[in-house]
This record gives sequence, C-alpha cells and structure tokens, in this order.
Amino acid sequence: MRIGELAERAGTTTRALRYYEQLGLLPARRAGNGYRAYGEDDLRLLNQIRTLQDFGFELEETRPFVECLRAGHPEGDSCPASLEVYRRKLAELDECIARLQEVRTQVAEQFARAEQARDELAAEAAWQTPQCELAVEWEER
Repeated sequence: MRIGELAERAGTTTRALRYYEQLGLLPARRAGNGYRAYGEDDLRLLNQIRTLQDFGFELEETRPFVECLRAGHPEGDSCPASLEVYRRKLAELDECIARLQEVRTQVAEQFARAEQARDELAAEAAWQTPQCELAVEWEER
C-alpha cells in the first residue's frame, strides 16, 4: 500500500509517517516506481506506536516495541527491552501519582483552613452585627 492509504488506515498523517521513517521507526521501502511501499506489518508497527503514545509514551520510548515486532515477535511487548520500558514508565507514573497526592493533600489542607477562616469571620460578623434598640427592648418584654 502507498503512504496515503497507510496513513488513513492508521488514523494518522503522511507527514507523521515520513517523520517516523526519518527516525527509523518505520522502514523506508520503495516500489519500482519510486513510491513508498508499505505492508500490513507496517500497519501493526504504527498501531503499536500510536497505542503507546496514547498511553503517554514518548516517541523514542516506542523503539524497543517496534524493534520487537520487526524481529518477528507476535507482540511488541514480548521482548526484554520493551519490558524494561514498561518498568521505567510505571516507576515514572508512580512518582507522578505520589507528587499529585502530595499536592492534593496540601490543597485540601489549604481549603480546610480557608473554610475555617470563612466560618470564623461569619461567626464574628454575626456576633458584632449592630442591633436595633427597639428590637432589644421588644425582646426584653
């Protein structure tokens, strides 16, 4: 298939495919007429790249998965190098989650302090509200 068809089937652009080719992620094969030629295996490579990118992997992090597929493995994540990328990504995500938990705790504490200050101000304002002398006399009766 030609580049336009591959781009359409993969849900990407021809520009992206040329970029992947430039990075060595997508093989650059040419047909006799000089046009780029791609097969179903190339579509599998692209699907692997796009799936990983959807998960937040950097483009370079997809390389071990692509190489694993090119080596003939049925899945891009069945090679040791791919598993190592998974390990690193999980560690990165765990660190990010921990930082977010810390930030969430700080925001919750600040929110609680702000609510308490608001409640104290409201109580103080209610206590200090001037009362009408007639209303006080009326209440005393």
